[in-house]
Amino acid sequence: MLITAAILSIFVYGMIAAMLGTILPDLSKRFSLTPKQNGNIAMTQAVGLMIGSFFSGPLIDLFGVKLGLLLGLGLVAFALFGLKTAHGFTPIAALMLLLGAGGGAIVVGANGLPPFIKIASLETAGVFNLLNLFFGLGGLITPLVAANLFKNNSARLLVFAASITALTFAFSGLTEMPAPSGKVNFDTSQVGALLGSLPLLLLALFLFLYVSCEVGVWNWLARHLIAQGVPESKALTILSLGFALGLLLGRVAVSPVLSSVSPETVLLGSAVLMALTTFAMLQSGNPNTAWALVFLAGIAMAPVFPTTLAVVSSRFTATAATATGIAVTAGWFGLVVSSPVIGGIAGDDPKRLRKALLLLPCASVLMAIAMVSLMNM
Repeated sequence: MLITAAILSIFVYGMIAAMLGTILPDLSKRFSLTPKQNGNIAMTQAVGLMIGSFFSGPLIDLFGVKLGLLLGLGLVAFALFGLKTAHGFTPIAALMLLLGAGGGAIVVGANGLPPFIKIASLETAGVFNLLNLFFGLGGLITPLVAANLFKNNSARLLVFAASITALTFAFSGLTEMPAPSGKVNFDTSQVGALLGSLPLLLLALFLFLYVSCEVGVWNWLARHLIAQGVPESKALTILSLGFALGLLLGRVAVSPVLSSVSPETVLLGSAVLMALTTFAMLQSGNPNTAWALVFLAGIAMAPVFPTTLAVVSSRFTATAATATGIAVTAGWFGLVVSSPVIGGIAGDDPKRLRKALLLLPCASVLMAIAMVSLMNM
């Protein structure tokens, strides 16, 4: 049941990670939202993610994973049901804040479970990647069912996702989960000591840059492709069967590799490949070529998030959830910074998204530099 609870929770987060990028075209059309407003909506979600991940870390270290997970799942279900009836920029932004807070708690909670799960022949980093492939599955399902089952009707998609979240909440409530570590008393001095750790700061910077790239694809790729003349349903299919499928298959492929290759080496290779693939995918408006390049970008990004969390967990075992919360909070700050910048560069012209999205390969190069620095310490 513990494995199932972890899978369901990570799947739910995958669904909501792809949610904004999937529903934005419909919401923009219905409420005449500009790219700048889209960026601000994404920023509110990022702020929520930061709040949820930062405060859920010490909460989990003190009271256990179950409380953090249930809190996150409850907030997500409430926000998804609320978005179905929201009208206009302000209520949508407010509910995205709640959605982000719930998502942040889910990420920290669900990624606190892999060290307690034993799978034959896999190291802990491999377990992180194997379980997080369900994040890719959730991200694949969201735009795929939106385009092909619900015909881009955002209200029906939101009810679908909220129902799955509610079922996951119920299952997690019935599942026995690890007790609190009992090794941490949350106080400002302890957080200060973690924030002064150079390895943790480099890992936090790495996630900051990575999340800027991944969420940039989730939130903006479909709008970029539509601006290049790709039909909306085709653009959403590229997002799901391209990027999300790449994330899913990449994590399956890398899990056994991590038994013989160090996590840091895998992360460096991913950063280099991200720089190449994200630059290439912005150069084509042909749907077939775009699909192939987006798929390769998903493969390149696949190991980054779970492998980075595995490194954090192994280096800071006594305060794993708190350290994870700090690193993940830095990651969400990447969304706070990147989405408004991308929306600001594009302005009111979606065709300028190609130029704005060049931030992705630039951030990938900086990721490689950060990982080389960590490996040389």
